[in-house]
Amino acid sequence: MFHRSGPLSDGPPSELLTTEAPDLSGFGVLELRRIIVVLAVIGWRALRSIVRWLPRRRGPASAALAEGVIDGFIHLGPTFVKLGQVMASSPGLFPQWLAGPARRCLDQVPPFPADVVRATIEGDLGAPIAELFESFDEVPLSAASIGQVHACTLSDGRDAVVKVQRPGLRDAMTRDLRVLHGIASVAQRLEWGRSANAEGMVEDLNALTAKELNPVVEAWNQQRFRDQLWSFGDNEGVTVPEVYWDHCGPRTICMERVRGIPMDDFDGLERRGVDAELVLRRGAKAWAEAVLEHGPFHGDLHAGNIWVLDDGRGCFLDFGIMGELSDEWRDVARDLYFTCVFDRDFSRVARAYRRVGVFPEGMGTDEEIGERIGMILGTMLDSGMSHVSLGDLITSSVTLMKDFGGTPPRELMLVGKQLLYIERYTRQLAPDYAAVTDPYLVRNVFPDAAAERLAASGEPVPD
Repeated sequence: MFHRSGPLSDGPPSELLTTEAPDLSGFGVLELRRIIVVLAVIGWRALRSIVRWLPRRRGPASAALAEGVIDGFIHLGPTFVKLGQVMASSPGLFPQWLAGPARRCLDQVPPFPADVVRATIEGDLGAPIAELFESFDEVPLSAASIGQVHACTLSDGRDAVVKVQRPGLRDAMTRDLRVLHGIASVAQRLEWGRSANAEGMVEDLNALTAKELNPVVEAWNQQRFRDQLWSFGDNEGVTVPEVYWDHCGPRTICMERVRGIPMDDFDGLERRGVDAELVLRRGAKAWAEAVLEHGPFHGDLHAGNIWVLDDGRGCFLDFGIMGELSDEWRDVARDLYFTCVFDRDFSRVARAYRRVGVFPEGMGTDEEIGERIGMILGTMLDSGMSHVSLGDLITSSVTLMKDFGGTPPRELMLVGKQLLYIERYTRQLAPDYAAVTDPYLVRNVFPDAAAERLAASGEPVPD
């Protein structure tokens, strides 16, 4: 059988796995021109949407305004689409009338031309498309802010997809991020800008985007997540597409093709008779093990990245955004999780916070601080198990750390955000399921405590 050798056939070299966020302080003529274009496009689209709303006045004017703003974001391209995605996934920071319409940025992005796709792949892999693939579909399966996905068949008959990065992306996004940083610095002078930390939000977006703009890192993250997925000998109901390194390049990722539907296609899941609670439990368990045990975890669990496959397995996709807690903060997360799931000993959480320097010297005993923490987190746990939000518990814990003068890592907030995604699916698909008290999710992390709790429950344990 013919086996081709691509530039990354032996895996990615270390020099391609480094990323550096661009400097946002530069602001010149190009950025000034761009900000004029940005304001003009968003202003025009918003005005047009309001004008269309006026004759019938269906719904509030704010909804029409938001639709126009999001139209402008999509027209302006990848950076603003990414900003829309941040708005959609952070409704607490943005009013619902804007966060709701921003969900369009998750899946309504126009594709770029097929000839550009071909040129990118051929430039990366050093051969014509006809030599690289048995077949190649020029019509994309999907298009996103960073790239788009095309179906193909490899020369050995394997079904695959190729994810290709948009051309000229890095320079364009750097320019736009500088524009957004300039706008954020002005917004920071307003009460809303300060409370939302507008400048910090753009800086976080810059750091995340720098990682996403390196497809080699994304493929490597995907491979690492896949490698750790079955390390305990279970999780057979969950998968990650295999990366085909011999067809990958600096702007191109080739991987196993999977077929299914997004996790938020609730009607589709019902038509297929999917045991949604089982899929949720399996997926949440695999993700929790990544956070608490392995290290690298998926950091963007919106529905386009979580599928239920035709064979019933859950599947993680798109590893452009990843998080990884340091060893000491992973221990904090483990202590917090163990306390909430098993014994409510919040003095353990106090000791964990003290280990990472959250509390100043002489602040009180672990028992005293634990009692205060328990008044907040314990009350949430006691309010009704099936409605408790682990995501809220994590984000409340982060807020508590800040109140004590600590500086929790961005990755801990990223954990909380992903839990909120998981809980959104739970509310729709399995409203009586209480993830916060499910020992199955941590059976490999805390095997003895989980086994005892599972045995006492008498309920069947998923495979």
